Amino acid sequence: MHGRARKTPTPQEEKAFALKASKLRPLQSQFLQFHHNKTYTKEALEVCAKLLEANPEYLTAWNYRKVAVEHILSHSETETEIDPESIKSIFSEELRVTERAFAQNYKSYGAWYHRKWVLSKGHSSIDRELQLLEVFLKKDTRNFHAWNYRRFVAALKNRSDEEELQFTTDMISDNFSNYSAWHNRSVLLSQLLEKKVQGYFPKEKVLTEECNLVHQALFTDPDDQSGWFYHLWILDRMVKVESPLLVSTWPPHGSSINVSVKGCLDKSTLSPMTSFDLNTGTIPVILYFSEAVEGVNSSTINVESIYDATQDLIWTPLSTNNSGSAQAWVTYLNFLEEKFHFLQANPLKVSVGHSQGIVSLNGFHCAHPTEFEFTVYVQPPTSQHTDLQCLEMISWGDENFHICETHLKESSPIKFSYQLENNEDNESTTYKWKAETIANEIALFRELLSEANCKIGKLTLARLLMAHDVIMSYNKSSDTYKLAHSEEVLELYCDLMNSDPSHSQFYKDEYSLVLLQQLTSNLESLLRHCYHYRDLSSSSIHGHICLRLCNLSLSRIGSIKQLLWIQMLDLSHNQLRSIEGLEAMQLLSCLNLSHNQIGTFSALEPLKLLKALKVLNVSYNEIGAHSVNTRRYLCSSPLSHTVGSDWNFSEFAIDSVDVANYWEAFFIFKDLKLTQLDIIGNVVADEKFKVFLLKVMPTLKWLDGVELQRHPKP
Repeated sequence: MHGRARKTPTPQEEKAFALKASKLRPLQSQFLQFHHNKTYTKEALEVCAKLLEANPEYLTAWNYRKVAVEHILSHSETETEIDPESIKSIFSEELRVTERAFAQNYKSYGAWYHRKWVLSKGHSSIDRELQLLEVFLKKDTRNFHAWNYRRFVAALKNRSDEEELQFTTDMISDNFSNYSAWHNRSVLLSQLLEKKVQGYFPKEKVLTEECNLVHQALFTDPDDQSGWFYHLWILDRMVKVESPLLVSTWPPHGSSINVSVKGCLDKSTLSPMTSFDLNTGTIPVILYFSEAVEGVNSSTINVESIYDATQDLIWTPLSTNNSGSAQAWVTYLNFLEEKFHFLQANPLKVSVGHSQGIVSLNGFHCAHPTEFEFTVYVQPPTSQHTDLQCLEMISWGDENFHICETHLKESSPIKFSYQLENNEDNESTTYKWKAETIANEIALFRELLSEANCKIGKLTLARLLMAHDVIMSYNKSSDTYKLAHSEEVLELYCDLMNSDPSHSQFYKDEYSLVLLQQLTSNLESLLRHCYHYRDLSSSSIHGHICLRLCNLSLSRIGSIKQLLWIQMLDLSHNQLRSIEGLEAMQLLSCLNLSHNQIGTFSALEPLKLLKALKVLNVSYNEIGAHSVNTRRYLCSSPLSHTVGSDWNFSEFAIDSVDVANYWEAFFIFKDLKLTQLDIIGNVVADEKFKVFLLKVMPTLKWLDGVELQRHPKP
């Protein structure tokens, strides 16, 4: 725990443990008998106290004492009026029991929780608690149990946040290597800043002072991490906009979207970046916020149209955790053929945040009303192209991808995202303060790292450089915006991967996010990875634009806000273990995840939310090579929990195949309408599993590159 290796006990220690256990067993048996019989006598409480003094982690005994106290007080009240001094005496004894437990282990969760319970009853001295806390914090200044309890006591005593903040200052002055004091300081300052208490406004003044304070700790001992974590909190307060913002949409503002109700569009005459096939008669509208929000519905989002495509809209959070909140939300507009004239403009306007209701998980409302407009053209399908996409297999070979023409820049749908996000006036005092402060911090830490090889200092510098790039991007168009420091940041993460291998996975993930941010930061950079898909062995011209992010050593997916328009995505030959984030890409119809490190089907759960997905390649991963990730469920499989309570395996009965063995795959694939799937090269992909897939996905036409010959039902 906390980076300390667990030591194997010596024979002498094992002997001592065994002796202690032998002495505790009779006491424990006696206590459990009292507990079972609901005996709350003085003798029973004394046995319980002795047990807790020897083993403070015995939570059942602490709960027993609560029940016993409640029982004694309730029965005393019914018999005769209880003396206030007697009540005080009962609770004083409970405090003494916790103190004897602290003598054995002053970090006992059960003892601290019990003491909180006693104090909340209102019969004990709060001043005495503060004195006791001083003793504990002198013994261990970083005891987070004592700090948590101090916050509880301070609230009961109505101590002001300013008083408690001064206490943290005194503790940090005594010893700046105090994680708990820095943490408590961040909690208190957050409250003072939010309330705009006199002396703690404006925010810029307060955070500048806090920077100067933490610099003293960082430059005194760069290898001590406590101050670095507090500096990270300051940086977050500097750059983060508290109110959630709408940062990207599909369709983008000012765009003209071409859709076909039947079959495939002739994309040779249209921009493939703003046209797609609409076989279901609906078009997605996606809202992508700066953070997860809730409250997105028809009351907070207004969609205007001259037709009835916007009737009865339901907004759905694009999240796999069923929490009711998400960073991306989607609704579907109905464009049925009989209601619309081909080639006629169907203008729509979407208004977001004009009424309160969209709220972040931290309780902040969306305070920046935003509007975007787009036009939908329903294209008549040509007989030459109808259903050709569905008749031919997608091949992911390099020979089928060709460099995009430069004219695609004119029809790019990604221009709007920066205009949405960057609504801060670059001439404002706040903007200038942010830019100057972070630039000064960068200069300071570059100087520090020139003298000390500090891992967390390099990590902080990387975060500062990225924060500076974000701030400097304000009011820059996506055509001209470039990350000035991204190469330096990537070098820092590479250095950290080599020098700190125990945390290499974290650095890899951060490296991946920065790299994707670099690649998607402007149109020129993004188009270098966009290719036309055209199968040379095929007679059809698909016209797909494929974003190819293969062979980049990506271990995590990010920058989704710039990729909502993508219909074909190649993420092959990376190091992905999860595809979290792809659920927002509602236009995605073809996805290549081959040659990654995906270990279970549960890692593919975002696919369940991709209604347009038809082609999936997960070949040559590690599916089946590892045990199922049961940590995601309360039970060993969702079949015994709510996830699979409504599943009927009988309709998928297959001779010699136990379908229940594939519950995880069933959970992912049962609602997908795939026409093509590649799964070869995974441990799970034996013949029985392929038979199972054919049964579960009747729409499947190609499996592992082989066209399926399905027999018609009699």
